[in-house]
Amino acid sequence: MKAVGVRRFGGPEALEVVELDDPHPGPGEIRIRVHATAVNPTDTLFRSGVTSAEALRDRPPPYVPGMDVAGVVDEVGEGVRQSVGDDVMAITLPRSRLGGGYAEHVVVPTDSATAMPVGTTYAEACTLPMNGMTAQLTLDRLALAPGRTLAVTGAAGAYGGYVVQLAKARGLRVVADASPEDEPLVRRLGADVIVARGDGVALRIRQALPDGVDAVADGAVIGAPLLGAVRDGGALAAVRSFGAETERGIVVHAIWVSEYAREWEKLDELRRLAETGAVTLRVAQTYPPERAADAHRRLEAGGVRGRLVIMFGP
Repeated sequence: MKAVGVRRFGGPEALEVVELDDPHPGPGEIRIRVHATAVNPTDTLFRSGVTSAEALRDRPPPYVPGMDVAGVVDEVGEGVRQSVGDDVMAITLPRSRLGGGYAEHVVVPTDSATAMPVGTTYAEACTLPMNGMTAQLTLDRLALAPGRTLAVTGAAGAYGGYVVQLAKARGLRVVADASPEDEPLVRRLGADVIVARGDGVALRIRQALPDGVDAVADGAVIGAPLLGAVRDGGALAAVRSFGAETERGIVVHAIWVSEYAREWEKLDELRRLAETGAVTLRVAQTYPPERAADAHRRLEAGGVRGRLVIMFGP
């Protein structure tokens, strides 16, 4: 099968089209003929070796990135939820024995996949699993009651946008950051209060809510400077290593989506929310496998709204 991987960690140019043996599912696993796989910031860290070099040092290359896919089930093991021919979306874990999603075929546990939202394309569906499940995990860890206030940084991004929408679905009041050009988008996503993004955002959140917010979901990876926006005894969700001391009894939650990789009910809830329009799927641009490096370059240049997608099929 065709895949996109790296033989040596490095910049976008390290990505290349490679030929790998077709995988086959074991008990409790399914194989997906991948049509679309999303390009995420975590893929660039994997490609560079920052998050993968040590974990994969005992395995031979090439190493395949990619954390979510959409496609058609074409082979199944025993004891699975899906059937051959089902259109599905799934989470993939590049550092696991099953490998990442930049490939024509991937094998995943049955609980890591669910039906695509009705009426969506493969490109749209593949943008939901990883970022959507990270947002689900964030809100579950913060455990805010309806009516409480959540601040979201990076609200125009894929993760941040899903946090805003899922928070509204849970009855929370949302304060979100945005640049002037992103403000209409963030307002459409459901933010109740919008503050300017960038340096000093914690102060602007405090100006909008003088008592501080109950929690922050830090999609922009700002880190410790955001603590000032949080009330005493509140919480902050960090999608990367926080790397600092907290203060005033604020609890910092480390968010690792791998913890939810087999939470089928949570993934299927995302499907239902997408079908009702409570969650919207945004594709910025699609690329063939041969241009995966261009997709990584564009993502690393910043400013992408929606997800870049690599297409392995129609």
